[in-house]
Amino acid sequence: FLTACAPNPLMAELARDTAGIELSWGLWATAGILPVLLSIIVLPYVLYKFYPPEIRKTPEAQSLAREKLAEMGRMTRDEKIICGIFVGALLLWSTSGYTGVNATIAALLGVTAMLLTGVLTWEDVLKEKGAWDGMMWMGGVVSLAGALNKIGFIPWFAASVTGAMTGISWGLTLGILFLVYLYSHYGFASLSGHATAMYAAFLAVAVAAGAPPYLAALGLAFLSNLMAGLTHYSTGSAPIYFGAGYVTQEQWWRMGFLCSVINILIWIGIGPVWWKLLGIW
Repeated sequence: FLTACAPNPLMAELARDTAGIELSWGLWATAGILPVLLSIIVLPYVLYKFYPPEIRKTPEAQSLAREKLAEMGRMTRDEKIICGIFVGALLLWSTSGYTGVNATIAALLGVTAMLLTGVLTWEDVLKEKGAWDGMMWMGGVVSLAGALNKIGFIPWFAASVTGAMTGISWGLTLGILFLVYLYSHYGFASLSGHATAMYAAFLAVAVAAGAPPYLAALGLAFLSNLMAGLTHYSTGSAPIYFGAGYVTQEQWWRMGFLCSVINILIWIGIGPVWWKLLGIW
C-alpha cells in the first residue's frame, strides 16, 4: 500500500514533481495486488525449502492466543474510536482519486478526530519525535526536489545520462536502472535515504530515455520497498530481527539475494504485464 512504508508518500510526491504523474492510494494498491499475492505464495515456500525452520509444528500457539485475548478483555472505548478513525482515513486515502481529498488532509483529519475525542492528547502528539522529524525532513526533500527540477538540474542530469546510453532501447535502459537502483541498496541503511537520494534522478533518466512514466515510477517505487530484505541493515527494523540471533549474516545475505531475484522476476517480469492489462501504461 502507498501508506505501508515511510518513503512511499515521498516517492509519490517526487513522481508528481519529476514526471507529472499521480500515484494515488488506489492506483498503488491495484498495481501491487497481483505481484504481492504471487510473492506471498512463492517466497515462503522458497524460504521453507532453502532455510527450513527448526520447529515445524506449534499446536499450542492457538490456545496461547486465545488466553491472551481473554486477558485483554473487550475492546475499550478508545480502541473502538481508533478503529473507526483508521477505517475512515483508509477510505479517504483509497478514494482520493474520486473525492479529491488529499492524503495529507486525510491524515490531518484523522489526527484531529483523535484529539477531539480524547484518544490522543496534544502532549502525546508532541512526544512523537519520529513523526515530526520525518515530516520536516521529507517536506524539505520534496521542496528541494521540486526546486532542482524547476532550475533544470534534474532534466540536465537525465539528459546527460541518457546521452551516455545512446543507441540503447528504453526497455534495456529501464532494466539497467531497475537493477542498479535495487542492488545499490547494499550501500544504504535506510529506505527513505535511498529513495531521497536516487528515486527522482533515476525516474527522470528513465522518462528521458522514452520509458512510460507510470511503468518507471511504479517499478522504482515497488523496488524501494522490496530492497528492505537485502541485508541485516537495509531498514530500521532489520537490525532488531538480526539482533535476535536466529540467523547469521551469511544466511541473511544469501537468502536476501535469493529473494531479491525472485522479486525481480515477479515484480519486474510479471508486474508490468499486469499493469499493461490494467491500462496503467
